[in-house]
Amino acid sequence: MTGFTISELAAGGGRLALCPMPGRGGDYAGDLAAILGWGPSLVLTMATGPELAAMGALGLSGDLAARGIGWHHLPVADFGADSAALREGWGAASQAARAELAAGRGVLAHCLGGCGRSGMAVLRLMVEAGEAPEAALARLRVVRPCAVETEAQRLWAAR
Repeated sequence: MTGFTISELAAGGGRLALCPMPGRGGDYAGDLAAILGWGPSLVLTMATGPELAAMGALGLSGDLAARGIGWHHLPVADFGADSAALREGWGAASQAARAELAAGRGVLAHCLGGCGRSGMAVLRLMVEAGEAPEAALARLRVVRPCAVETEAQRLWAAR
C-alpha cells in the first residue's frame, strides 16, 4: 500500500474526486492501481508535462486509454489558475465531466499534490453542477482540506 489518497465526494449525480499525481510518492504502478480501483470514467490532469515527466507519469494517458478511461490534459503551472491549455480545453473537459457525473460515474482530477489545481477543477465542476461556490468549497475542504490553494484558483472556480 502506497499511502496514495483519493478524496471523494458526491456531485452532479456521480462521484467526483481529487488526488496527487500517480508516481509522486515513487510508486507509479501502485498509485495507478489505486486510481483504477476507484474506477474513474474520466481523468482530468491539471499538472504540466514536465511535472508528469519528473514523476514518471508520462504514460498516464496511454495507461488510462488502454482501460477505456477518458483523459483531458489541462496543464496549469503549480499554484496557478490559468493557462492557454485551460482556456482552450475547459469547455470540452467540463462538458465531458458533467456528462459522466450525470450518468452516475466517477470523474477524478489530479495535479502534483492533489490540492490547488485539482481542487479548482473539482470546485468548478461542483459550481457548474449548481452548487453555490462558498458552500461547495466548504464541502470540498471537508474531504480535502488543502483544496484550492490560492485566491486566483478560487475565483476561477467560482465563475
